Amino acid sequence: MKKDVFPDGTEISSWFREIPEVSLDDYERKYPLDQYGILPDGTVQTEKIQAVIDLAAKEGGGVLVVPEGCFLSGALHFRQGVSLYLVKGGVLKGSDDIRDFPLCDTRIEGQNCLYFPALINAEGLDGFTIFGEGTIDGNGQKYWEDFWLRIRWNPRCTNKDAQRPRLVFLSHCTNVLARGVTFQNAPFWTNHLYQCRYVKYIGCRMLSPVSPVKAPSTDALDIDACQDVLVKNCYMAVNDDAVALKGGKGPWADEAPENGGNERIIIEDCEYGFCHGCLTFGSESIHDRNIILRNIRVGTGYNMLWMKLRPDTPQHYEYVLVENIEGKTASFLNINPWSQFFDLQGRKDLPVSRCEHVVIRNCRFSCDTFFNVQADEEHYHLSDFTFQDLTIQAADTAFDQSVIENLKAENVALQKKDTIEYPDAVTTLKEDNSII
Repeated sequence: MKKDVFPDGTEISSWFREIPEVSLDDYERKYPLDQYGILPDGTVQTEKIQAVIDLAAKEGGGVLVVPEGCFLSGALHFRQGVSLYLVKGGVLKGSDDIRDFPLCDTRIEGQNCLYFPALINAEGLDGFTIFGEGTIDGNGQKYWEDFWLRIRWNPRCTNKDAQRPRLVFLSHCTNVLARGVTFQNAPFWTNHLYQCRYVKYIGCRMLSPVSPVKAPSTDALDIDACQDVLVKNCYMAVNDDAVALKGGKGPWADEAPENGGNERIIIEDCEYGFCHGCLTFGSESIHDRNIILRNIRVGTGYNMLWMKLRPDTPQHYEYVLVENIEGKTASFLNINPWSQFFDLQGRKDLPVSRCEHVVIRNCRFSCDTFFNVQADEEHYHLSDFTFQDLTIQAADTAFDQSVIENLKAENVALQKKDTIEYPDAVTTLKEDNSII
C-alpha cells in the first residue's frame, strides 16, 4: 500500500488517521449549568459560570455542561482537566458588551499585546475538549455594526481599533479536540490557535454572515505558529478566510521568540460556503511547511488558494499540496503583494520571501481568474510549482508560466467561460487592494 506522505516526503503519522469518539459518559464528574443556579434568563452570568469551571478544576476535573437554552457570558477561562459539552439546543452566547471581556495579555494579528480575550479561552491545557451538538455563539452583530461605522468615520481603522473579542482562543495547548460543535457569529476571529500542537477539529460548523450585515474578519480557523493540526469533515462559511495560516509579522518577525511557523497541517474532507480564502497563507505568517488541503467542495468565494506576501515581513511558504478540489471562486490561485498597514520599522532593505514546492492537482473548478499571480522579484521569489490534472473553466484563462521558476504543467485544461455570480456580499477593497 502506498504510504500517505507530506509534500516533503515524510510519512504522515497515524495520529492524523485516528478520529476519536467522545461522549458525555466518558466523564465521571459533570457540571450542568442549571444545577448551579445558572439559568437561560438573558442575563450575563460570567462570574457564576467561571466559578463552576474553577470548582470543577479544584475537584479534579470534569466537564462543564451547557443544557438546552441560551446562556449569556463574557470571557471564560478554562482550567486543566475541565472540558466543555454543549447539548443539542444548548447555546453559550457571548455578551455584546466589550466591558465583559477585560483586557489581558494575549496574541492577536501576529503580535503579543494587551487586547481583549475571547469568549472561550484556554492557556497551556493538555487534553482540552469542546464537543456536543450545541452552539457557541459570539452574538456579533453589534460589534460588526460598530466596525462598519468606524470604517466610515476612519477608513484606516484597524481590526484592533474596533475592539472586538474572538470566539475561541487556545494558546500553548496540546491534544485538543473540537467535535460536532457549531461556532457562529464571532465578533472577530472564530477560532484562534496559538503555539498549539496536536489539535483536531472534527465535524464542526463555523459560520458568520455575509448579509444583511457583513461579519468582518471572522476567519473560521486561524492557525498561528502551530504543529500537527487536523481539520476534517467541517463546514466553513464566513465573511473572511476559512483557514488562515499565521505566525508573526514585521521586518524582524522571524527572529522574535513569540513567533513561529506552522508545520504538518491537514485540512481534508470539508465543505465550504462563502469565504474570502479557502486556504490562506498570511498575511501575518513567516514560515509554513507541509500543508495539505484535499478533498474539498467549495460553494463560492474569492480565492481557492491565496498566498499573501507582505513586503515588510520575511515569509517562506514551502511544501504545499492542494488536491481533489471542486467548486468555484473568483481566483483559483492568488499570489500577490499584500501591503495592508505596511511598516518597515526602520529596516532599510525589503525582506525577500519565497514560495516553493507547491503542488496543485486533480481539481475541477470554475473561476473568474485561473492564474492571479504577480511577479515581484524585489520582494519575493516563486519556484517549483506543479499543476497536474486540472480542469478549469475561467473567464480569464491567462497562464503566464514565466513568473514561476521551474513550473511544471501536465494535463491542464483551461476552458473559457463567463464570469461567475456571487452572493450579495460584493468585495469591498481598501486603497491597498486588501479586502475588508
